[in-house]
Amino acid sequence: MGSVQAAKVIEHFFQKSTSISNQVCTSCHQQSEHNWQQSDHAKSMAIADAQSVLADFNNIDAEHYGQKAHFFITDERYHVTISYDDKADTYPIQYTFGHYPLQQYLVETEKGKLQVLPFAWDTRAKDEGGQRWYHNYSHEEIRPEDRLHWRQPLQNWNGMCADCHSDGLVREYDTEKNSFNSQFDNINVGCLSCHGDMSEHASQNANLSASTNSNSNTATKRTARGDVTSIKHPTGQWLRRIGEKTAHWQGDKRDNSFMDDCFACHALRAPLTDGIKPKISFLDQFTPQLLASPNYYADGQIKEEVYVYGSFLQSKMYAAGVNCLDCHDKHTMKLKIEGNGLCLQCHGAEVYNVKEHHQHQDNSSGAQCTNCHMPENRYMGVDDRRDHSFKIPRPDVSQAFGTPNACIKCHDDKSNQWASHSLEKWHGKPEPLNLSKEYLMALNLGQALTLKQHLSIIGDEKLDVISRATAIQLLSYTTQSPNSEALSAQVLIPYLTHDEPLFRLSAVTVATQLPSIDKIKVISPLLNDRYKAIRVAAARSLVTSDIANEDQSLFDKAFKALLHANDVNSWRGEGVANQGVLAMEMNDLTQTEKSFKKAINIEPYFEAGYINLADVYRSQQKPFLVASVLSKGIKNNPKSAGLHYSYGLHFVRQKKLDKGIINFEKAMMLMPNNPQYAYTYILSLDGVGQSKHALTKLKTLIINYQNKSELRELGLYLSQKLNSRAEYSWFMKL
Repeated sequence: MGSVQAAKVIEHFFQKSTSISNQVCTSCHQQSEHNWQQSDHAKSMAIADAQSVLADFNNIDAEHYGQKAHFFITDERYHVTISYDDKADTYPIQYTFGHYPLQQYLVETEKGKLQVLPFAWDTRAKDEGGQRWYHNYSHEEIRPEDRLHWRQPLQNWNGMCADCHSDGLVREYDTEKNSFNSQFDNINVGCLSCHGDMSEHASQNANLSASTNSNSNTATKRTARGDVTSIKHPTGQWLRRIGEKTAHWQGDKRDNSFMDDCFACHALRAPLTDGIKPKISFLDQFTPQLLASPNYYADGQIKEEVYVYGSFLQSKMYAAGVNCLDCHDKHTMKLKIEGNGLCLQCHGAEVYNVKEHHQHQDNSSGAQCTNCHMPENRYMGVDDRRDHSFKIPRPDVSQAFGTPNACIKCHDDKSNQWASHSLEKWHGKPEPLNLSKEYLMALNLGQALTLKQHLSIIGDEKLDVISRATAIQLLSYTTQSPNSEALSAQVLIPYLTHDEPLFRLSAVTVATQLPSIDKIKVISPLLNDRYKAIRVAAARSLVTSDIANEDQSLFDKAFKALLHANDVNSWRGEGVANQGVLAMEMNDLTQTEKSFKKAINIEPYFEAGYINLADVYRSQQKPFLVASVLSKGIKNNPKSAGLHYSYGLHFVRQKKLDKGIINFEKAMMLMPNNPQYAYTYILSLDGVGQSKHALTKLKTLIINYQNKSELRELGLYLSQKLNSRAEYSWFMKL
């Protein structure tokens, strides 16, 4: 089969039978199409052919920790033979994925199921280190037993990638067969992803064009509804008054709701529906991940691959009404102006684009606004992405809270202390952080706060909304810690009824801690919230509650949406596990067991499936099955701290503390930043009569943990038990 014929077969396989074409738009909007062709969106996905494939497939070999790949061309089609140990498979390349700074390749491992190959092509120029094959996880071995192995669900195109790389994508995952029938309207990201189906508009414009040709004096515009109105555009611009350093929006009020279409893909989020529909609110289609660790640093800078939503919502620019299209062209998506000129559209050059401000040679790397205020993180091996929170570098904060900053990221041979001294010399002492901001960073680091301190974060209107919403979501860490105050309805009501939807979303998830009567009273109104994400969260929080009759129909509707969201995400372990937890809360143990078994079957290297299933058997007093499940889990996931910890607890319950200690120590070694594992390990040593050894061990361990409160209390207890005044004094000083 020739490449053209093969391509048509592949395209037809995934094309919807009722698909809508971008060609309806481009026949009239030719300049827009020309601009769009320059965008990353246009190259988000393509049939693998001579025009789209950028990599070298001329009998090229690649290897990474024993995993080998051979790339070659046969019968005008691109292929790969990929092996690990003694197992080798050959696949035709079906699609290219992206184009710069890397290009990935998709193969069909089962009918309708596409997986991303573990080797990608670095498309950068050769003098930048590009034009080579490299492994997606260049610094670690990813064996077939690893959850990140390329054949596992987390490397599946249908579930992980597809909805943001093609117009009108629907996954159509079959939960019973564990199979996909995914389809799209158009293979890449085009007109439909932002504008939706404009077929009616195109048809009416065609009619209008015919009418206009017969009467050239027409000076009116026909709207999408077909009525005639005068042409009117909202007006406004960013202007600086005399003496102002930064521009402010002047004119008609801005409607930035279109950014929900941007956020649909440029956010870390959990889908509520199958596929993305343009012009539908973000919170009607997704539940966003907020700013908590480990995805973000304590001050909100990006850490893991979180895209743009979470960082941009922290920014003063977002608060001032800046939107994506102030900086990015609406069709090429490229920056409107290269270099500092982009920022100087609004920020006075006489203030900011001078050496007195940036303290570097003009036109040097250090004089570029973005290098200080939008530092880059590298993802996927070669892809540098900028932080969109536009923070001011604070090496003094970095020194106190372990956060990165642009100064020593560039001057990597210098210290935070050096950078702080330099900035102070140039610009004077930095403004002290708001106390609530300090509390927020301490909270993000896992440090204990009082409820009063925690609430001061949430109530500080000087902080950005998404940081405050994150603090609401983290209230359970404070209110459920030892000796803390209980959470009351009076605390949450202002946020459950707030105009800001992120506050309502976070508050409804925390409200599960309230007494049953209060919980029902304050959450039930949110079953009728404007946004689906909040309605679904309300239903989730009320699953075990006795809903009032007048709210039952609203609950049933929201609960149905919750079940659908779980189904949409059940192609991976987390989605099925969520169903199991839900069934457990509803006391449906048969469905609970079935769900957790299915989670293990779909993802044998997903530790939570084993831990949850073991908990089910423990509640049924079946210790033999508990041990069987956990030992199987450890066999498949030998580096799982959670499984070793759970297995240790099982041995404690079976009065086999010596075996428990072995597992607790292993868990602690595998996850040395978790103080709970260290606490349990030390307490177990004490439990077998090794109190002195436990105390000595604790002194060496405790210095490695930022949150030392419980470990410190354990040290004081052991010191008293051993009647050691010196050791007691040592722990008191921590």
